Amino acid sequence: MVRAEAAPRDRYVMKLYIAGMGMRSQRAIEEIRGICAEHLDGRCELEVVDLYEAPETARPAQIVAAPTLVRELPLPVRRLVGDLSDRERVLYQLDLGPRPPGRTA
Repeated sequence: MVRAEAAPRDRYVMKLYIAGMGMRSQRAIEEIRGICAEHLDGRCELEVVDLYEAPETARPAQIVAAPTLVRELPLPVRRLVGDLSDRERVLYQLDLGPRPPGRTA
């Protein structure tokens, strides 16, 4: 299945759940902010939730690992868990890019 580029009217609402401000969390924030700036040009609403500061948010959001990126809009909801530095994979999972070469899923 080939995914189309996001239409200019699409609005993305995402939450990035992190655990503290360690290197891994900072890298995840930078990657997702970079993707929003580069590919969503003002159409992205990103909320960063630190699970150390707001642990009560994990259970209702079904967060079991950090970092976790949850794309709430556009539907369907998508979850990306773990290392978010593979930009091609992240773009594909967010419906912003083609399937990375050599990947079957």
